[in-house]
Amino acid sequence: MTKEIIRAPHSGFCFGVKRAIEAAEHALLEEAAYRQKQMETDLKKTEQPEKRDNRLYSCGPLIHNDIVTGDLEAKGLSIIHDLQEAREGDTVIIRSHGEPKQFYDRAESIGIKVIDATCPFVKRIHHLVHEADLTGWNVVIIGDKKHPEVIGIRGWCKNAFIVNSRIEAELIEEDHLYVVAQTTIRKELFDEIISLFREQKKEIIVENTICSATEERQTSCMETAKSVEMMVVIGGRNSSNSWKLYEISQKYCAKTFFIENLKDLPLKEVEKCNKIGVAAGASTPESVIEEVIANMSETTLENNEKNLMHDLMDEIEKSLRLPRSGEIVNGKVLQATEKEIIVNLGCKKDGIIPKEEISLEDGQKLTDLFKEGDEIQAKVIRTDDGEIILSKKKLEINAHWDEVAEAFENKSVISVKVVRAVNGGVIASYKEVAGFIPMSQLSDKYVENADEFIGQTLDVKVNRIDRMKNRVVFSHKALLAEEKAKKIAEIWGKLNVGDIVEGTVMRFTDYGAFVDIGGIDGLLHISEISWGKLRHPQEVLAIGDKIKVVVLQMNEEKGKISLGYKQNQPEPWTVINDKYEVGQVVSGKVVQIKEYGAFVELEPGLDGLVHISEVAHKRVANISDEISIGQEVNAQILEIDTERKRISLSIKACLAPEDVPVAEDEVAVEENEEAAE
Repeated sequence: MTKEIIRAPHSGFCFGVKRAIEAAEHALLEEAAYRQKQMETDLKKTEQPEKRDNRLYSCGPLIHNDIVTGDLEAKGLSIIHDLQEAREGDTVIIRSHGEPKQFYDRAESIGIKVIDATCPFVKRIHHLVHEADLTGWNVVIIGDKKHPEVIGIRGWCKNAFIVNSRIEAELIEEDHLYVVAQTTIRKELFDEIISLFREQKKEIIVENTICSATEERQTSCMETAKSVEMMVVIGGRNSSNSWKLYEISQKYCAKTFFIENLKDLPLKEVEKCNKIGVAAGASTPESVIEEVIANMSETTLENNEKNLMHDLMDEIEKSLRLPRSGEIVNGKVLQATEKEIIVNLGCKKDGIIPKEEISLEDGQKLTDLFKEGDEIQAKVIRTDDGEIILSKKKLEINAHWDEVAEAFENKSVISVKVVRAVNGGVIASYKEVAGFIPMSQLSDKYVENADEFIGQTLDVKVNRIDRMKNRVVFSHKALLAEEKAKKIAEIWGKLNVGDIVEGTVMRFTDYGAFVDIGGIDGLLHISEISWGKLRHPQEVLAIGDKIKVVVLQMNEEKGKISLGYKQNQPEPWTVINDKYEVGQVVSGKVVQIKEYGAFVELEPGLDGLVHISEVAHKRVANISDEISIGQEVNAQILEIDTERKRISLSIKACLAPEDVPVAEDEVAVEENEEAAE
């Protein structure tokens, strides 16, 4: 009987994905043409030519389909997950999901050329949230906060709420909301959250940014699923929109299968059904869709009989042959002891799982976990000496590798334990997966000795992964840098000129001090520390001091903040009449000596002049003979001129005439005069 295969309309590449792939292929062709031309030119030259080794990358997989990305990589398009992996002169393609504004700024500062293949629909959302944020709206993004598209949208506004359910939306207390959506979310979820905001009578602006192609694809998938016996959804394992098609299809067709390619197709289920629907995600190549449909189209009774015979032969062959090393097998527990588990594998020999190949918690026994007849899955690690040795741990490692790979793809955080120090860094384990953390990635500060990290549990990002070689590189620094960037962005969003904040004095320069105000260093210029004149900041401050400072200027683009400390006290001349009056005797320190007089500091920012004629009761030819810089003196205020900001002082007014010392030569003259008389 000929099967009826119904392909849901709008399946396969969407406009944005197709555009991104075309951009990548065009860039690869240009690079290949350049290389060819360069090679031809080099052959004609006698001198060694200058080599161009600039590379072409995509930041993250261009689409969520291993077949496509593998083909592009074979042509020369490598994948990176952070701009730190590229260098000046390289070219980076921004995938259709888009990137935050900071990505473009970093690329420009490093000297990296960018080919922007962001989907136009996503690009529009970037502009919308950026403008909304600038005009004071609270941006709400309905979508998955871990999805690259949502991460990119979030990076175009200072603050945003990201919600993926009605429950999360109910936690938003703010009003004045500007609402957008991830292009691939279900419209039912979008409508549900919008209805909630309207029920709460919030002031909202709604931009339905769900891609029309996404809505059409999801609707056609639903309609197809309603009319068939079985649904096959084709897409990449990491494709968000493909999994949404799977979820939709399951609601209307219980027999729904998710596959990546032909080898995942459940042939036995296909044989049982005569009316089968096919839907495909936005990142599924046409060749894969056609291959799957072609293999389902014709299944006759003769084929069924052949398949049944083939299955029977497979069962016989399986019972005769022994499983190979590395193979994953299923079986039933025959016996559980304290040392091992005996497993019936359906072949001529039973398998053995030693105790050390099963993960046990403290105090657990094998006999507590396994009973006769239990279904069990394990990995074959050895088939020598007439025994089939199995491992549950090795099977778990596969699952743990999947988790690490998922963290790498989604740029999510995992926790690892530092096990030991090695040359250039440390070995850290994520469950059963061991990875390397370079010394430079252990902290955002310089690390001289890695021993201090041994035994610690660190949150990390996955920098690189090579599943074939069982190699993975973690970075704690990347996470710290990300958290610091978020913290700094949060601080910038809250700070305003004129704010008084607490800070910690971190370091000095000749021109001022740098003060940490909660994650950002601001410059406290020496002229803003005191109303008086300072030669160095440490005359007033010390490293580690907790001080209150005023935000004087902010330049977020350059990342600079100017602070003031003296503003915590009133400028002395504004309150001089409250503290000083003519005739008052004051004390102060001599800070400057001139030919015509000396300046005495009464308090920081307030100096008075003692004219040379007011230093002593006698005639003074050189002030330095009478007083010196740094000397504490008493003086009487003769005049206060607030308009010209001048104070006149007199030292001699505080000295009685008899207190004035008489020089020895003057005494001798007086004695001679008395003798003459």
